[in-house]
Amino acid sequence: MNSKQAHNESVLDTLPKLLREKAMRLGDSTMAMRVKDRGIWQPYTWKDYYEKVKDLCLGMVSLGLERDHKICILGENKPEWFWAELAAQAAGAATVGIFTDCIPNEVKYFVEHSDSTFVVAHDQEQVDKILEIKEELPLLKKVIYWDPKGLWGYDDPDLLSMEQVMDMGRHYGQENPGRFDELVDRGNGEDIAVLCYTSGTTGLPKGAMMNHGLLIDLVKDWAVVDEWDIEGLEYLSFIPPAWATEQALGIAGGLVTGLSVNFPEEPETVQENIREIGPEVLFYGARLWENVNSMVQARMIDSTFLRRWLYHRFLEVALKVADHKIEGRPLSYWRRFKNWVAYQAVFRALRDRVGLSRARVLYSAGGALSPEIIRFFLALGIEIKLFYGATEMGVVSIPRPGEIHPETSGKPMPWTDVKISEEGEILVRSKYLHAGYYKNPEATSKNIKDGYYYSGDFGHIDEDGHLIVIDRMEDLKELSDGRKFSPQYSEVRLRFSPYVKDVLVVGGDREFVSALVNIDLDNVGRFAESHHIPYTTFTDLSQKPEIIDLINGEIRRVNRTLPDHAHIQRFVNMHKEFDADEAELTRTRKLRRTFVEDRYKNLIEALYSDNDKLDVEAEVTYRDGRKGIIRTSIHVNFVD
Repeated sequence: MNSKQAHNESVLDTLPKLLREKAMRLGDSTMAMRVKDRGIWQPYTWKDYYEKVKDLCLGMVSLGLERDHKICILGENKPEWFWAELAAQAAGAATVGIFTDCIPNEVKYFVEHSDSTFVVAHDQEQVDKILEIKEELPLLKKVIYWDPKGLWGYDDPDLLSMEQVMDMGRHYGQENPGRFDELVDRGNGEDIAVLCYTSGTTGLPKGAMMNHGLLIDLVKDWAVVDEWDIEGLEYLSFIPPAWATEQALGIAGGLVTGLSVNFPEEPETVQENIREIGPEVLFYGARLWENVNSMVQARMIDSTFLRRWLYHRFLEVALKVADHKIEGRPLSYWRRFKNWVAYQAVFRALRDRVGLSRARVLYSAGGALSPEIIRFFLALGIEIKLFYGATEMGVVSIPRPGEIHPETSGKPMPWTDVKISEEGEILVRSKYLHAGYYKNPEATSKNIKDGYYYSGDFGHIDEDGHLIVIDRMEDLKELSDGRKFSPQYSEVRLRFSPYVKDVLVVGGDREFVSALVNIDLDNVGRFAESHHIPYTTFTDLSQKPEIIDLINGEIRRVNRTLPDHAHIQRFVNMHKEFDADEAELTRTRKLRRTFVEDRYKNLIEALYSDNDKLDVEAEVTYRDGRKGIIRTSIHVNFVD
C-alpha cells in the first residue's frame, strides 16, 4: 500500500474501507466468517473476505458495473451475499436485498424500481425467477449465481457463475493494478450503501436509502451501548440481509466491531447450527422467538411425566425470580439458592439445547413480542431485548442490561429525541434518519416534518422513561360504542400459545371482538396424535371439536388479561394458513391486515351473524405457481 492509500485508510467512512483495514491488520490470523457446507464448517479469514470482494468487484466492473449503479441480491444468508454486497459498494454502487421467497412479479418490482443493472442470485430456484422476467428488465446486464447445482446446462449469455466473474476480476486486476484501491478510495460516507425496501404493509414497498456513514456510525454507537464492541464475538447471521437490521448487525457489525459472522447450513438446520456455534450475539424476529418457545413447550408436552413435573416445578421458581428482576426487587439468599438449583437441574441444559448457552446480547424487533415470552426466557436467565426502530429511523430504544420490562422497548437511545403527539403517535428525531425514499421524495417529505419522523406507531412513554409501542396507528380499532382496542395486543399474546401460529383479531365498528385463528399444524398435530384424534388434512384437523375446544381455552387465557370490552367473543379456526405468496403476509411475516380482512370478509361477516357454520371456497397458490381451490365448512365458535 502506497502513502496515498495509507493516508486515505485513516478515513474509514465506507464499508469497503473498513474491510480493507481489517484485511491489512488481521490478515490470515483471524476468522471473519464461516459457513457450514455439507456438514463441515468452512472458515474465511479477513484476508479471504477481502480477496473475494476484490475479485468480484473487478469482475463486475469489467462487465459494466459503474458508480451509482444498483445491484439486487437474491439468496439465503451466505458469505457470497456479503461478498457481492461489499464488491458492489467498493465499485461505488448500492445494493438491494430481495427475500428468497419472493415470487417473480415481486422480484421484478424490486429490480425494476431500483434500476438495478446486475442481479446476484443464490441458486437455480432464484435464477429461474430472474430468467422468467429478464426480457421485461431492459436495464439488466448480467445475472450472477453462486450455487451451480442444476445450472450447468443453462446457456443464457447473460448468466455467469460467481467463480467465472471472480476469474475475470483477477485478470482485470492484473491488467489494471491499483484499480481496486482507486475505486475504494473514491467512496465516501455520503454514498448510498444499500436500499432497504420497507415491508409494504400498506401499498407498494418503498426503497429507504441508507448511506455508509449512517451505517458505520450507528453500529459504533449501538455496539458501545450494548457492549458488543468486542472483536471476535460470535454472531449468527440468520435474519435476511434484505432487512435493515441485518445490514447493521451482520454486515456493518462485522466490519465495524469485528464480530465473527456465522452462517447456518440451511434455514431448517439453524437450531442445530446455533447449538454448535453458541453465538454470543443473536437477533431473532418476534416470530422466531415465538417458534423457539413453541418448540420448548412442545418438547415438554412430549416428555415423560417426571420431566414435565420437574420442569413445571422449577419453572415456577424461575418465573418468580424473573418477576423480582422485572420489578427491581432484591432477591433473598434463599430465593437465589432455589433459582441456582433450578438452573443447574433444568435450565442450563435447556439453554444449551436451544443454542443459547453463551448468549450475551439477544435481540428481537420487527413486530410485537408477547411479554410472556420475554418473561419466560428471563426465567431461563436470558434477557431478550425487544428494541424499537425502523429502516427509516435506525435504532430508537433498547432495554439496558438489568432493565428488562416485558411490556416496553426500553429507554430511548442517547442519539434520539422521542416525543408523543396528541394523537398518541410516536415521533422520532435522530441523527440516524434515512436519506429518503428512492425516487419518492413525496413520501419522504410526508413522513419527516420539522426534523421528526412520523412513525405511524401508537404508544407512550411510562413513568420510568421506557417507550411502550402498542400498535400501528392505522391498526387501532374502535367498537361501535366508541371504545378502542388493539388487535395486535391480543394477537401477540395468542401467538404465545404453542397451538396458535397466526391470528387476525377483528371488530372495528362492531359490537364485540372476534378472531380468525391459524392453528400450528406441527404442535396441534402432536396434540391430536397424543389424544388419539384422527385427521387427514390441515383443514380437517382445524375443524375437529377437540381442536376447537383447545383453541377456545387459549383464547380464554388471553381474555383474562384484557378489559371486558376487548374480550374475544367468537372465533373461527381457519381452513388454511395465511401465506406470503398470496400477499396475506409480508416477507417478514407481518400480517397485511387490510388485505386479509377484505379477502376473508365473508368469514368475518359470519362471525357477526346468527350462523354457526359457513361454506367457503378459497383460492390457494402452490409453491410451483399452480393455483387450486379449497372447499370446506368452517365452524363459527363462541368463546366460553
